[in-house]
Amino acid sequence: MAAKSDGTAVSLQNDIQPTCLPEPEKRSPQWRRVGKEYSLLDCCWTLCALLVFFSDGASDLWLAADYYLRRDYWWFALTLVFIIIPSVVVQVLSFRWFAYDYLDSNGSGTAAAAMVAASNAESHFSTKDSDQRGAGRSAAVTGTRSNAESCCRACVWLFQSVVHVFQLAQVWRYVHALYLGVQSRWHGDREHKHFYWRTMFENADISMLRLLETFLKSAPQLVLQLSIMVHLSVTPSLCALFDPGLSASASLVSLGWMMASYQKALRDSRDDKLPMSYKAVVVHMLWHLFTVGARAMAFALFVSIFQLYFGIFIVAHWCAMTFWIIQGETDFCMSKWEEIIYNMMVGIVYIFCWFSVREGPTRCRLLLYSLIILGENMALTALWYIYRSPLTSDFYAVVVVCMVACSYALGTFFMFVYYCLLHPDGPVSGAYLGCCDVQMSAVSDPCVSSPTSAPPPLDVVSSPPRTLQRTKGGEAVPGGDVGEVFKMRTLKASRTAAPRLTPRTEGPVIRIDLPRKQYPAWDAHFIDRRLRKTILVLEAAAPVTPRIQYRCLGTPQEVMEYETTV
Repeated sequence: MAAKSDGTAVSLQNDIQPTCLPEPEKRSPQWRRVGKEYSLLDCCWTLCALLVFFSDGASDLWLAADYYLRRDYWWFALTLVFIIIPSVVVQVLSFRWFAYDYLDSNGSGTAAAAMVAASNAESHFSTKDSDQRGAGRSAAVTGTRSNAESCCRACVWLFQSVVHVFQLAQVWRYVHALYLGVQSRWHGDREHKHFYWRTMFENADISMLRLLETFLKSAPQLVLQLSIMVHLSVTPSLCALFDPGLSASASLVSLGWMMASYQKALRDSRDDKLPMSYKAVVVHMLWHLFTVGARAMAFALFVSIFQLYFGIFIVAHWCAMTFWIIQGETDFCMSKWEEIIYNMMVGIVYIFCWFSVREGPTRCRLLLYSLIILGENMALTALWYIYRSPLTSDFYAVVVVCMVACSYALGTFFMFVYYCLLHPDGPVSGAYLGCCDVQMSAVSDPCVSSPTSAPPPLDVVSSPPRTLQRTKGGEAVPGGDVGEVFKMRTLKASRTAAPRLTPRTEGPVIRIDLPRKQYPAWDAHFIDRRLRKTILVLEAAAPVTPRIQYRCLGTPQEVMEYETTV
């Protein structure tokens, strides 16, 4: 079966042999089951995330009230602006997602056209037929819907409106993810997979919302409070420094936490990548905590002397990073304009820390970015040291400079620990042939995504270009070179073989008529909410939890062939 995000009904027949899937013995040893058990560590991680969220928000509100009571109205206004505006942006986005997800999904078969076909079965289904069946069910349900159900739906809308008005959307999503995870652990195999799938979607939403919030709120708040501490340190007072120091610490922990949490959620969502262990997550968090801390301290020192030049520096750095990201041709969103907005947002992230946005070896790009950040931190700190206030003692200045240097050195140390010892794909020393060469890792199939199972069997295929003639078995494709597109290609060498999961040879498959996005992008069914809604409907209706398969276009020749024939 196939699914298209544009809602076009497509009827496909599963009668040809796959040409893009490797043989079982050559398939990547890194295939894994994503529908794993929801563990106690997962529950504790969610609870700690709630604690970090409340600590960050409460410390900022307490500090804003303290500034107001001390009649520091300028600092009060800046602190409050960096609390309210990012929170409102996140609430609006979250409520928009909720409104789309909660709208009546009876006709969701047309939202992202899809159909489910059982493996090794001759029958196939059209989305047009499924739409008619869905329309019939919708009419029946509508005719029998009681007043109690309508009242319940109204209460849900009211509850969600109150939650978002009081700026608690993140809290509700964390609690909902925790509930779904616990339900997946309590129920049987069928219900477990259903709840775990929904937990993955909820974790993806909260990770993206919190990452946006931290870099719109926590990062500017961190720089602001550190700069205020630098200003107050001229006439040191422990009581005056405690509140901004507490707020800055909470913001820094929130930044490091969300960078690690986002990467964990992203890797957990993809079956072509190994998941991050919690040891790796902690080290990843420490890496960003210390590097972002050093970066923020350098910013705070510089802005305490050169406010205007700091603004010019930030804008110039953001423009350069955004251009670098756009030049890398990322593939994260479903449309061109969304991709541009995404690149601009990642440019904000690049002001503070590294964020991988493109598939492939990252050692060259990470090394270049680290050198740029190191040079900027040294320049900003040196300018502050040269032009600092005469009231600042030499001893205090040297201590501050050493803190910046040591923080960045510690962050770099944890970065090496993560890549050399704890990276899910293995040590970096043996993963690359050269700085920018091809990564010698297990080859994974970009066509298949299975949130609940092992890799698909050989009789499950992706849809070729619709205008090309389909063939069976070894039949030749008329048209000369057209047949070359579908020949089996030799796979590159893989790492040491790991225990291979037995492929599932039964059950339905949801085929999405889109090429699969490469890591570190989210799969389309996590980004496109129409696909997500349709997948949840089909998953709930199917007797066996289906697998997800994307269209396979493995080479530029295939991409060009598809684009020129559709």
